[in-house]
Amino acid sequence: MTDKGDTSGIFAARKLSTHNRAEMREIFDRTIKLAERDKLRVRVPHEVKQVQNFRGMHYHYRPELFLQLQGSTDFRFPRESFSLNPDELCVIPAGVPHGEIVHAEAALPFRNLVAGFYNNTLSLHFAYEARPNHPDIEVIEFFDAPNLDVFLTLASSLAQTYHSQGPARESVVKGLLIALIGLFRNIVETGTGQLNSDIGKVFRAKCLVREQFANPELSVQSIAEHLGCSADYLSHLFIVETKERLTHYIQRIRIEGAILALETTSLNISEIAYAGGFADPAYFARIFKQHKGLTPQEYRAQLDAHRAAAESQPKTVFYDRLDFTHGQPKAAAVQDAPAGPPNDAVALSRAGVIAGNKR
Repeated sequence: MTDKGDTSGIFAARKLSTHNRAEMREIFDRTIKLAERDKLRVRVPHEVKQVQNFRGMHYHYRPELFLQLQGSTDFRFPRESFSLNPDELCVIPAGVPHGEIVHAEAALPFRNLVAGFYNNTLSLHFAYEARPNHPDIEVIEFFDAPNLDVFLTLASSLAQTYHSQGPARESVVKGLLIALIGLFRNIVETGTGQLNSDIGKVFRAKCLVREQFANPELSVQSIAEHLGCSADYLSHLFIVETKERLTHYIQRIRIEGAILALETTSLNISEIAYAGGFADPAYFARIFKQHKGLTPQEYRAQLDAHRAAAESQPKTVFYDRLDFTHGQPKAAAVQDAPAGPPNDAVALSRAGVIAGNKR
C-alpha cells in the first residue's frame, strides 16, 4: 500500500487488536453475503507490461486487494483510472503500476481494508487518511500462510476471468470471489503468525523488509535509521532474537519472492531481479545460486522439465493392478469400426479391451 520510498506507515501501524479482528470478521461475513447476492461490485484494471516504472505510481510483486469501507479511492493506472466506492472491491494484478488518492465523505472518514501477499505470509490492514488525500496503514497483521499459492491462484484467476469473454464468466467470477473472501475470513478467525510473536524493533524491521523488499535502497543501515538506532545495534538485536543475520533475512525474503515469480509468472530473469529489489541481475543470479544451489535460469529450466515430464503415477488404481492409460470409450471404438469382418487392427483393439475386462 505504501510507496517504495514511504515507510512511515509501517512503523506507526499497530498490530490488530481483538476488536480489530472482530471487525474484520464482520466485514468479511458481510462481504460474502453481498457477493452471494451479486451486490459486490468488482473492479480490475487491465493488465499492462509488468513491473514498469511510472512517475507517481508503484507496483507490487503480487496481487493486492482493496475493499472500500468508507469514502472513496481514486486509482490511476498506465491505461485507465476509476474510483472505488463503498461495497466495491478492487483486485490489482501483480506488477501493475498504480497510484491512489483517497477522499473522505461528508460525515465519515476514509477507510478501506487491504490484503497483501508476501513470502508465505498474508497481510491484512485497515487504511486511513494519514494526510490530505494520502492513505496509510492504521493497524496491520501478518498471518502465516503455508497455502499462499491458493490465495494467489484465486486472486490471479479472478483478475484474469474478470476480463475474459467466456459464457460462464459471471458465475466463475462470483465463485472465485466468494472462495477468496471466505479464506480471508477463515485466516482472521484462526490464523497466527510467527512474525507477530516478535516484539519491538525486530517486529518492525521484519515488517519493513516484507513491505519494502522490492526497494533497491533497502539495507540494514536504512532500516536502522528509520528505527532510530545504529546498524550494529540492530544487527546484534536481530541475530540474538531470531538466530539469523538481518542481511541474510533481507536476501532470503527477496529470493523467496523471486522463486515464487519464477514458478508463477512469465517475467524474464532481469525483470524478476529488478522487481525483487536487485539493482544488478548478475548479482541477483549469484545470490540466488548461493541460496538455492542453482542459477535462476537453471531453476526455471528444472521447473519446465518437471512440468514436461511424463506422469509417473498410475491413472487408476484397481485392487489387483495399476492402469497407466487414459482409457478408451468402447462404444466409440466399435462405432467407428468399418462394416463387415473386422480388420486386424480393430480385432486386436477389441481383444485388448476384452482381455483388460477379464483381468
